[in-house]
This record gives sequence, C-alpha cells and structure tokens, in this order.
Amino acid sequence: MHLLEFFVAGFGLALLMWEAFASPKNKSILALAGAGGLTVALIVLIWSTCCPCTSCEVPQWMSRFYGIGEYTVFFKGFALVSTIIVLLMSYDFRKILNRYTCPDATENNTGEFYCLPVFACAGLMWMASATDLVSIFVALELVTITFYVMVAYMRRNVGSLEAGVKYLILGALSTGFLVYGIAWLYGATKTTDLAAIAAGPITSSPALLFGLALIIISLGFKVGAAPMQLWIPDVYQGAPTPITSFLSVASKAAGFGVAITILKPFLMAEATQPAVATILVLMAAATLIYGNFAALAQTNFKRLLAYSSIAHAGFILLGMATQSFDSVLFYLATYLIMTFAGFFVLGLIRNNDDSDEIDAFNGLGKRNPTLALAVTIIMASMAGVPLTAGFLGKFFIFGAAVNNLDIVSWPVLVVAFAAAASGFYYYFKVIRAVYWFAPEKSEPLQISLIAKLALILFTTAIIVFGIYPQPIMSIVGG
Repeated sequence: MHLLEFFVAGFGLALLMWEAFASPKNKSILALAGAGGLTVALIVLIWSTCCPCTSCEVPQWMSRFYGIGEYTVFFKGFALVSTIIVLLMSYDFRKILNRYTCPDATENNTGEFYCLPVFACAGLMWMASATDLVSIFVALELVTITFYVMVAYMRRNVGSLEAGVKYLILGALSTGFLVYGIAWLYGATKTTDLAAIAAGPITSSPALLFGLALIIISLGFKVGAAPMQLWIPDVYQGAPTPITSFLSVASKAAGFGVAITILKPFLMAEATQPAVATILVLMAAATLIYGNFAALAQTNFKRLLAYSSIAHAGFILLGMATQSFDSVLFYLATYLIMTFAGFFVLGLIRNNDDSDEIDAFNGLGKRNPTLALAVTIIMASMAGVPLTAGFLGKFFIFGAAVNNLDIVSWPVLVVAFAAAASGFYYYFKVIRAVYWFAPEKSEPLQISLIAKLALILFTTAIIVFGIYPQPIMSIVGG
C-alpha cells in the first residue's frame, strides 16, 4: 500500500510521455486511460487493506516522513475515487475544453489537462500518509501547483484566467501562513515530527498557539473556511467544471485530512484543547453564516455550489472541534456523492445550453423528466431532507455538537440550525426552476453514457445510504 503513490506518480509520467511522443489523435482518450489506471490502483488499495497476508509495514527509509495512520486508507481511497470521477467528467467536458484551449476547437492543446489530475491524486495520497510537517508541506504544494495550472487551463476564457490569477496569489499567501506556522511550531516543540510532538509534553505556550493559529488559517484556505474563503466563488466559477468539482471535493477532503493529522494531538491535550477548539468553533460559525446566507441571492448554479461548499466546510469544522472524526469522515463521504452528482448535472446543462445559470434548469422536468428527478434527489440531499445521505451527515454532526455543548455553546448551535434551514431555500430554488418555469428551449436534453451511469449510481447511493448508512460507517470505522 505504501508504494501506491509512486505507482500513481509514475503512471502520470507515462501518460505525459504517451501524450508527448505517441501523440494520440484524440487526446481525450488519456482521460479514459487515466481513469483505468487509477481504478487498478484503487483495487490494489482495497485488496491490500482487506487481505490479512499483505504487509503494511513502512520501510525504514520512509518512516520518518510517511506512515499508515488511522484514517490513511480512507483518504487515499477518497483521492483515487475522486480523481477517477474527475477524469470521466473531463471526458464529457471535452467539447467545452476544446473550444477555450485551441483556436480551431480541436483536441491538440488538451493532452496535459487529462494528465495533471493524476499527479494531483499522487499528492493527495501522500498528504494522507504524511507524518511530518515537512512532508505535509511538500505533498500539499504538489497538489496546489497542479491546481494552479488546471484552474487557468482554458486560456481563451477570461474567467478561467482570472480564476487562475486569484488562486495563485491567495494560494501563495496561504503557503506563507503555513510555512510561518510550521516555523513557530518547530521553535516551540524542537521537532516537525508529529508523532514526537504528540508523545512529548504539550504546553500552551504563546509560540505554540501562535504557530497553530497560522497553520489553521492556512488550512482554512484549502478547505474553504472563514476567514480564507473569499477566493472560492470566483475561482469555482472560472475554472473548468471538472476542476471545480475536484477542488470542491478532493482538495477539501485532503485539507481536512491534514487538519485531523496536525490538530488531533492538540485537541486531545488538556493544555491546548480549549484554545484550538474555540478557534475551530468560531471559524465554523463564521463559515456557516457566510456560506449559507451568501448563497441565498445566487442566480448562477456554479456560484451556488461554491457557497454551498463553504457552508459544508462549516458543518465539518463543528465535527472537528468536537473531536467527532468519524462523523467528519461520514460527512465527507456523503459530500463526495452529492457534490459530484451536482457537478455532473451542471456539466450536462453546460454542454447542452452553454450556461451555468439557474435559469438554464427552467422546464427541465419537461425536457428530461429522469434528469429532473435526479436533480431533485441531489438538491434534497444537499439541503438535508430526511431519508437522504445528506440528512444523516448533518444529523451526526449536530449530534456531536449537542453532546459537546461545553465546546460548541448554544449560540453557535443556533447559528448552525439557522444556516441549515436557510439551505432549503437556495437548494429548492433549483427544484422550483426545474418544475415551475417553462423551458427556454424545447429540444430534449442529451445525456452521455458516462453521465447517465454516474447519475444513476450517485442518486441511488444518496437514497440507499440515507436509509442504510452502515456500508459507509464500516469504512469510516475501519
């Protein structure tokens, strides 16, 4: 299992070499090849986890910076599944991508676009196994640098270029916060080894708390939490839709994985737990207020999903503050299903009507009743309607908050309930457009085979896991 990252990185290099020297006529075939290779890696990960004869011992030369933790397998699997879905979505998105990358709208300039997610996946997997602040930083930057390129890849689209510049500038700023925080933490503990930090006496020295605050702010950028969330709407709207979904799901989950790895010792230490939990709770409250109430006025579906992503980060931060890490992982698993389903729908609308606006959903119930039903299930789950996976995700988070009122406090809990209630308005605004308004176009909506299979799988999972969550809970519980 500990060699999978090297396999994924090597596979990414092989794809790049294939694109550069074999130069396939249809560059989009690289997306299918990439998805196939990562599927093999996912199968190996599952097999190595389930097979009792497989050794998971980390080689001595890697043990200083790399290890197999409690949630390592979950986040590695999360990265692989997310990247496979993104590559399949990219294959469906090729018509839009070609238009904004090549003057003659051919696939000549798109080859690297299908290879970069594989390198990002390798970085995400290394983040899941990193046990040292230095290796966490290196893995994080591998992921971030690939996203710099992918966000601005549609170079003939002004919105994509603007998104790339904003992401680059604010990403560099967050990197500065992270490095500075690591420096302060090293000065306070004399080590960057997280195992040594957890084993040693943890004190509430000003230097240590200041370093932790800087690291939390930096990770807030990665997960889209206040006060580092302002980049999300513009970057999500300008980036190619598959990359927006990648940022929204895989990058956010990896950020929370790193946050658990770094903050767990300090949340369990009596000297630092009150300060760290208070910071997380305040960030959660601010994130919930901003994400949910800013989403109310949105008319663009992509921006609505961006603010929704911020709101979800707020709920996950509540789980972090209460040390309910299993609830956090369950929420992330359901979030993957709902969000990728929403972006597949957005990709279909964009391919057919060339629009991201909520008005493009008008009359979808008449143009394609099956897709309209899928949109209804997805939006209901995001809002938290009972008998959906999204409801159980919020239920477990609120359960943890209610059981830890000494940490969360009633005012923050009231804010969380109000934020969850406001979600019904802006999610159901999409459902209203689907059924209440007349379609602007009369022709039926075309759905590709990949999108059709993905939506069937996702909507079925939303219902099944909303009624019977045990499969996800067994994975989360290890």
